[in-house]
Amino acid sequence: MTVIKLPTISSLPLGALESLTETSRAVVQRLHTYTPEPWPSDYASSKHASVLVLLYERDGIIRVLLTTRSKALRTHAGQTALPGGKVDDTDTDVVHTALREAHEEVGLPLDCPDLHLLCYLEPFVSLHKILVTPVVAVLLDLTVLDKLKASEHEVSRIFSHPLQAFLEPTLAASEKLVEKGTEDWIYETELHDTSDVKVQMLNGAMYRMHRFRSTGSPIKGLTSDIMIKVAQIGYNMATSYERYAPTQLLGYDAISVVVASTSAGGQLQ
Repeated sequence: MTVIKLPTISSLPLGALESLTETSRAVVQRLHTYTPEPWPSDYASSKHASVLVLLYERDGIIRVLLTTRSKALRTHAGQTALPGGKVDDTDTDVVHTALREAHEEVGLPLDCPDLHLLCYLEPFVSLHKILVTPVVAVLLDLTVLDKLKASEHEVSRIFSHPLQAFLEPTLAASEKLVEKGTEDWIYETELHDTSDVKVQMLNGAMYRMHRFRSTGSPIKGLTSDIMIKVAQIGYNMATSYERYAPTQLLGYDAISVVVASTSAGGQLQ
């Protein structure tokens, strides 16, 4: 077995967080001190991906940058995503992958002095049996956001969502949310919707799908799972709703099942 190698996270520059509110500063500091467990994997680098969880504070609220994928894409068309993608042979590590993809998808500068890495999370398993490592960072210069531009071929929309609203969905009620009954929110619930399904690649184990109403497309699936975890770490709080389905496989248990099924002849899609 190999272990996913992660670059060392540097210390934050002295005084870097002074512009943030006390609450936001605490969120960033908790994330910066988070250390994921080593996650062994039989997967080659071609079966790994990473995403950038780009956090920033606006009007005293920590938000995350999100995109709606172009409907012309072959996979996950029209769905909400964090900037990111599969690891290329030329990428030095998962950070390189996340930043390169963010540059390609939304025009985030590759050399951005006010972008500071905070932590990594343990990998998540996608429905296509890809291990996705979230790379969490904070952006302290909001003028960078004004210059972002969606890739014509990959991204149809750039938007954001309050981080704490992934723990308490009612906190998003003051946002200019998409209209109910449209393709961007087809559910009867106001802000947060769930459903439990059996997942074949997890040997039929149950999985709870979370969906959050936003100012863009619904935030659901892998993206919502990642953001719930980031919010739990940052705010040191539990969700206001029941997070998991009964008997749902978590963390390394889920990865182990996928690795075993792939090693036995399962196909990566």
